[in-house]
Amino acid sequence: MKNTLLYIVLFCLLKIPVTQAQSSTQIGEVARRFTLPETIELALSASTAAKQATTNKTGSYWQYRTFKADYRPHLTLSGTLPDFSRSIIPVIQPDGTTDFRAVSISNSDLSLSLSQAVGLTGGQLFVSSQSQRFDDFNQGVRRYNSFPAIIGFRQPIFGYNSLGWAKKVEPLRFRESERQFIEDRENIATTATQRFFEVLLQQVNYEIASKNVENNQALFRVAEEKHRLGRLSRNELLQLKLSLMNAQLAQAQASTELKTVAMHFSAYVGLIRGEQVAVQAPETVPGLQVEEQLALEQARLNRKERFQFERRVLQAQQQVAQARGKGGFNADLYATFGLTKSANNFSESYAQPENQQQVTLGFSVPIVDWGRQKASVKTAEANLQLTQYTVEQEQTAFEQNVYTQVNQIELLKERLHITASADSIAQERYDITKATFLVGRISITDLNIALQEKDQARRAYITALQDFWVAYYKLRALTLYDFERGVPLLAEK
Repeated sequence: MKNTLLYIVLFCLLKIPVTQAQSSTQIGEVARRFTLPETIELALSASTAAKQATTNKTGSYWQYRTFKADYRPHLTLSGTLPDFSRSIIPVIQPDGTTDFRAVSISNSDLSLSLSQAVGLTGGQLFVSSQSQRFDDFNQGVRRYNSFPAIIGFRQPIFGYNSLGWAKKVEPLRFRESERQFIEDRENIATTATQRFFEVLLQQVNYEIASKNVENNQALFRVAEEKHRLGRLSRNELLQLKLSLMNAQLAQAQASTELKTVAMHFSAYVGLIRGEQVAVQAPETVPGLQVEEQLALEQARLNRKERFQFERRVLQAQQQVAQARGKGGFNADLYATFGLTKSANNFSESYAQPENQQQVTLGFSVPIVDWGRQKASVKTAEANLQLTQYTVEQEQTAFEQNVYTQVNQIELLKERLHITASADSIAQERYDITKATFLVGRISITDLNIALQEKDQARRAYITALQDFWVAYYKLRALTLYDFERGVPLLAEK
């Protein structure tokens, strides 16, 4: 009869609600809750990192537009309106003496030119038209000099062709930037996933701590009743009281850490400061079957390294060509053919113009440079060889990284399955141990061990969940490939 009465009292005590747990539930209700896809979508649209990625993409686009503009015709209007001068200048007289005369003159000119770069040769073809006017206000003289049409060509010979090399390098750089933008977005998704699970883990820690406080409060009330009836020693009662105090301390610590990670989460994804947030654990995970060869093929095809490695070698070859072209024999050809006429009025300066030709060939040949040209070329060639070796090494390391990430995904899938089962088993074992303790068949030490194992199993499952999702988005960033749908991420842009 006494045992029956005791069990009824214990049952009633364990059913008493705990204020702290109620307040925790109320906080969760007013917080804005996020799933993992919602978190990633928000980070990709509102985070500072997403804005930086978009800005970098825009800058790369306009850099490429600048390169393309260098190969298109340029129409330029230039002139001087006017160049007026009023001064006293020395004038040598017929008898050799110098006289100072006041002059008041004005020179004006206006020209319109159309130029076109020739990337194949590095030269420039141009067409221009120009008109000049001279006024001498003291003498009352006005003259016009016009060039109705001038066709010319500038061409470096045996020199460094910067336009030709830019035509090889810049398209590769632009393709890099397109893939860099997709990679940046996947990296943002990876970081957002990490922030998401940091909040989730601290939520679980807080829930565990709150539940432990609730359980320890109930157990302590039961222990006080058992101690009053002489069924529990003073030492075991104090041990339960100490466990309650430790649980309350852990709850306060978990609350502080939860606020901290929630603040970091909000700051990264672009939420308003001070907004309360909570996250909801993913209920399912992608059923991925990732083949190593497929991942490697997609990484080689989609990643920016495909173009980056080629560009770096090309730029090293460009430095060799530049060293050879700028230090040896150099020549520049300049040729023009046009029409010109000088007259007292503007209309006559365009009537029956005369031919005008000009051909200039300038050159420079180093005679003694103390080996400077040879050293410059050898340095560039050594840098080219070093770049080739470095690219080969980085390419091998990149492929190994892909293999490692694929294998890690498979390992994490198995770990996630095991930790989920362990979490369920540990929870069931704790419930059994707790019930056994209440009837006095095991000690408080066994109960605490079961409690610790339960909490550790829960945290291990959340950590495994975090590691899997982070590894999943790292694999996407590493290959720029969506393994769930089987399409490259570039196709989704």
